[in-house]
Amino acid sequence: MSTGALATINRVPFGCLVCKGEIFFDRKVKLNTTGAEFMNMGWMNQSATGLVCTRCGYVHLFLNDAIEYWRPESGYPSP
Repeated sequence: MSTGALATINRVPFGCLVCKGEIFFDRKVKLNTTGAEFMNMGWMNQSATGLVCTRCGYVHLFLNDAIEYWRPESGYPSP
């Protein structure tokens, strides 16, 4: 996603835990471990999805695929 979007986690609207912002962009984040890096196997580390708040820049990390994105002008879906 190149522009900011609303996000839900398991269809529950998500807001920034720091500033309560509602618009995010996503980014893949590599979760490096010392052991894998030491053994030259950093490529095996897991990745997470980072939801970056457009208001304050805080990065929220998620390991699963429960994130859905919604255009701000459309709002969240009806339950």
